[in-house]
Amino acid sequence: MASMRDIKRRKSSIQSTQQITKAMKLVSTVKLQKAKNRAEQTNPYFQYMYRTVTSMLAKSGTINHPYLKKGESDKKAVVVITSNRGLAGGYNSNIVKLVTGSEDITTENAKVYAIGNKGREALERKGYEIAADGSSIMESPSYEDAAELCKQILKAYTDGEIGEIYLAYTHFKNTVSHEPKLIKLLPVEFDEDEMRGAADEKVLMNYEPNEEEALDMIIPKYVTSLFYGALVEAVASENGARMQAMDSATSNAEDMISDLTLKFNRARQGSITQELTEIIAGASAIS
Repeated sequence: MASMRDIKRRKSSIQSTQQITKAMKLVSTVKLQKAKNRAEQTNPYFQYMYRTVTSMLAKSGTINHPYLKKGESDKKAVVVITSNRGLAGGYNSNIVKLVTGSEDITTENAKVYAIGNKGREALERKGYEIAADGSSIMESPSYEDAAELCKQILKAYTDGEIGEIYLAYTHFKNTVSHEPKLIKLLPVEFDEDEMRGAADEKVLMNYEPNEEEALDMIIPKYVTSLFYGALVEAVASENGARMQAMDSATSNAEDMISDLTLKFNRARQGSITQELTEIIAGASAIS
């Protein structure tokens, strides 16, 4: 059995750690409220933009535009959004597993645009090419940051450096539920319902003044909106995951402190019993 001194030292160490986890939980809770409100305000636009553009393109027939056809390059740009800091449970590892577990994305064909240190470090260790590091964006993501990232990736797309664009991020459902997602942005893919609906309507989309000029404006806004929506949701998911992780850590610390308190009391009782036994034995020997 551990000595009373060892138990007391360990209990003190856990209590110090518990104070830290409590403080981190409080900070994450405050940040989560702000991020949650922002995500809930942004999400409808984010979702409608995605559905509207894919539906519009499904009804457009065959359009010969650089943004709508697969590039000659076999390389795939993967925008991976994680956090700059850990202690968020499985938040970062779930995104990394999503990317590494994809059959379409491999170390040979992927060019990772990392937004977040944790994802960049993990994928770099696994042999993925890091094309760009935009981890500073996660400190305070803005629409301007998303637009700059979009401009950089679309340029690589039109220059033939990459043939497809993917986005890996964590979708914020609610405070306790966060879903890692991997979606393909370009070339745009349509599900069966959209194609069937477009065929049933038999009405093609008309563009004015012309298709090329309209798509040159629409597609960058579409990609930028998805990037920004993903950044906002990722921030909310990160703080939600960290709040849950710190809450669990605080509860576990409380259980450990209770267990150590019980052990300390038993050790103290044993020590007192031993001292009394020695005193009685000594008194009996004298008499």
